[in-house]
Amino acid sequence: MAFLSTLNIIGSGMTAEQVRLDVISENVTNINTTRTEGGGPYRRKVTVFMAESDKNAFRRAMSRAALRGRTVSNRRAGPVAGGVRVDEIIEDEAENPFVYDPTHPDADENGYVQLPNVTLVKEVTDAMAASQAYSADVTAFNTFKQVVSSALQISV
Repeated sequence: MAFLSTLNIIGSGMTAEQVRLDVISENVTNINTTRTEGGGPYRRKVTVFMAESDKNAFRRAMSRAALRGRTVSNRRAGPVAGGVRVDEIIEDEAENPFVYDPTHPDADENGYVQLPNVTLVKEVTDAMAASQAYSADVTAFNTFKQVVSSALQISV
């Protein structure tokens, strides 16, 4: 059923943005972490999304619309549903800054401490963007519910 693919697309967006918010939360939580199991300070993580869609879905839809009313097969050649998924979570390769603090337990012999490459302003900005994208998915879901509800009322 076509409406289930719509739910899958909306759900994939909500899931991806939730993972993005989780990664951002981990970054903020570790903003002062100077020790990790791998050694050295914490490294900022970034979520990489990948579109999940049929590349030719738009082209097929346009062809069907252009051929409407003619005697041509209107079959789909595969799933048209799309969405997004988290492809990977990678470490940001930006340099970790050094700060002079000879009293810090992780300071080197010159008194410098290597801090995580996490910037609070960047993380808050990313969190706001992820939150807005999540909200847009919720709005799409609510609109979809209204459309389905109206369709059910028409058929009754």
